[in-house]
Amino acid sequence: MTLHHGAPEGTVLRADPIDTDGHTMGPDSLLRYLRIKVHHLIQEHPWDSIVVVGDYDRTAVISRHEKTGKLFNTERPSAEVHGRRLVVKAFPGVDYVQHYGLIIATYLAMTGRMADTVTYRPPTPADSRRAVRRLDLDLDGDLVVVGWGLTHLAPADGVWIRGPGYAWQRATVHGRRVVYLGFLHSIWGDVAGLVVDRLAELGAGDVVYVGKVGALAPDIEPNTWLATGRESLIDGTLVTWNDFFGDYAADQPGVRTGVHVTSPSVLLEDRDWLTKHSEHAFVDPEIGPMGAATRRAGIGFGYLHVISNNLARHYPADLSNERHGDVVRRRADLVDRIRRIIADRLAAHPTRPSGRNRP
Repeated sequence: MTLHHGAPEGTVLRADPIDTDGHTMGPDSLLRYLRIKVHHLIQEHPWDSIVVVGDYDRTAVISRHEKTGKLFNTERPSAEVHGRRLVVKAFPGVDYVQHYGLIIATYLAMTGRMADTVTYRPPTPADSRRAVRRLDLDLDGDLVVVGWGLTHLAPADGVWIRGPGYAWQRATVHGRRVVYLGFLHSIWGDVAGLVVDRLAELGAGDVVYVGKVGALAPDIEPNTWLATGRESLIDGTLVTWNDFFGDYAADQPGVRTGVHVTSPSVLLEDRDWLTKHSEHAFVDPEIGPMGAATRRAGIGFGYLHVISNNLARHYPADLSNERHGDVVRRRADLVDRIRRIIADRLAAHPTRPSGRNRP
């Protein structure tokens, strides 16, 4: 199954459910994962047709399964009822729209319902860029820390300034201006690369992405290690970038490094996919597009992520039970280590070399 970047405007594609028996999560965990993602109108009512479109619309019906108790990444796609037809509105990214279509179709198939009613309409590049351009910050060579866990990374006494779908605050860390930027919606896959394009356009000096990755080696227990690196495999092509951390993060205890693989949807990560990529280290949808964007812009990029799940071996913690108390506690400890590593990196190199296209 391929993702349809550059599909003609207005193209409507069918979202086929995946073969759940071959998925790396296993059927039980996969169904739990889907249930926390699928809009309640789909779980509770039958529909003659469901179409997923790229349209960030918070005036439509909000899912009752949205996350609570968090400042960022709380929002799910909304929905709009048109008789027996349901339009699901996701943030306009090509990867995210298809990912959510696969989620719905696979959920329906796993719960014994007709899945051939699910289609999706990929957004155009102009749609995606227009949505991302709502991000508007005054940057002047700042380090921008974007992603997950920001309430633990940013100063506790700082004030979050809200924009449409995002919030940010500025601090000075060891003489370097740092902006912490979080989104209420998901910046999944290709959207993450567009966000970096926009940050570079606004004047960012470097970008650090903090999030979660899956491990591809069976010996890595989830929520006990951090991941970093400077390479990602995107559609079979190896992309490298100027690593903000240099070797500093990789040299810290409890940090793994290796080649990352960009996967546009968790639903596509089956056993065949794992066999093809087993010699690599990590997987997620965003790191590759972000690294490629910083390379184009001539700015530095680094990622430092919690290893949240393992595709090669079953562990009790996976993507279906991320809200359990023990998982939350372990991740809070790891995010605190991320905060210290970023601060120590800035203490060692508090100023950024001049010139946006440094080697």
